[in-house]
Amino acid sequence: MQQARIPASELSAIGITNQRETTVVWNPKTGTPWYNAIVWQDTRTDSIIAALQRSNQGNVVQEKSGLPPATYFSGAKIQWILENVKGVREAAGRGEAIFGNIDSWIIWNLTGGPDGGAHLTDVTNASRTMLMNLQTLDWDDELLDFFAVPRQMLPQIRPSSDPGLYGMSRKDGPFKGEVPISADLGDQQAATVGQVCISPGEAKNTYGTGNFMLLNTGDQRVLSPSGLLTTVCYKIGSQPAVFALEGSIAVTGSAVQWLRDQLGILNRTSDVESLAKTVEDSGGIYFVPAFSGLFAPYWRSDARGAILGLSHYHSRAHLARATLEAICYQTRDVLDAMVNDSGERLAILKVDGGATVNDTLMQLQADILGVPVVRPVVTETTALGAAYAAGLAVGFWKSLQELKKNWRAEKQWEPCWSEEKRQEGYHGWKKAVQRTLGWIEDSRDDS
Repeated sequence: MQQARIPASELSAIGITNQRETTVVWNPKTGTPWYNAIVWQDTRTDSIIAALQRSNQGNVVQEKSGLPPATYFSGAKIQWILENVKGVREAAGRGEAIFGNIDSWIIWNLTGGPDGGAHLTDVTNASRTMLMNLQTLDWDDELLDFFAVPRQMLPQIRPSSDPGLYGMSRKDGPFKGEVPISADLGDQQAATVGQVCISPGEAKNTYGTGNFMLLNTGDQRVLSPSGLLTTVCYKIGSQPAVFALEGSIAVTGSAVQWLRDQLGILNRTSDVESLAKTVEDSGGIYFVPAFSGLFAPYWRSDARGAILGLSHYHSRAHLARATLEAICYQTRDVLDAMVNDSGERLAILKVDGGATVNDTLMQLQADILGVPVVRPVVTETTALGAAYAAGLAVGFWKSLQELKKNWRAEKQWEPCWSEEKRQEGYHGWKKAVQRTLGWIEDSRDDS
């Protein structure tokens, strides 16, 4: 705003989008966090989750919240803070410890902080906690009891695009003026709106630190037997909520960062494409980057990373290629689960996120999936979706259908592999995943 010389008076509205599941507990009287934010990839809550999975409570969590018990989600992180940070549970009873994902933290600070900040979230972020009931779109007392989380800690749940507003930015805040805050969506749901996947059966895949594929299922809450998440996609004002099936993959872009930072085989993450292109294929090696366990569709926090099939022949270029293939094979795992659960066969995959500038990765994705992959002109669809939702709330745009006109394709990749090559490669990937899970002990047992 400073560089463009735009004052707050020229802004119609503000939309918030955020890293989901990352958990903050803070004192609303001072604005001071009681503990460091616990990020979505953190696995310290594995014992809490294991206890849920051993009991029938795990089934209740999934039935009500749409989420399998996992270290990924916020509820267990709140419980961990309450149990392990001295004084927090007592403070919660006094109204001096409140919870929010990053969206709630930002909204609270933008609207006043200790001087009357609004303690709010939206349905998409609330649906990532294991604490919200997908049917009522409200906090569920039984789920709160499972995690021993006091209701008074939690923010009020609002629509993603809210004509009633989340509040006004304070005059002395970063915007230097009062601007309506009218939208809030978790990052992957915002990207889905930014890609205008507004009809049932439309899907997008975001490539970042992890990968996140969402399939719009309309007003139907499709509970997945295949390891996917049932989540709120968005809610526009008083209209019914729209739901999605989501496949969350923990480690994709961060695997490339690992090649750079831990192995030192890249100077920059962008070098992975040029290095991978120096070989025709991965030479038969597979890299399963289960650094934080495996998310969808496996949900195994005990899985660990592995590189399989190495020989003296292989070089760092083969490993770079295998890393790109791992991103694509994990996406294939998720897409197959979506087809199985929804009955919808994807005609085209819309993609966004930083890694989509890698043309080699996008071609591999089309080859491994066997469907066209299309990248829009605007790849920062997460920010775009938050803007769309904010504009809809204040009448800047009139309808979701109007937003369809804004979407433009920048490039499309068609599958080139034969079906035989595609299935052979994927069969090898599935065998590699089995190794990391300890399902088989010796490749000679598999015929």
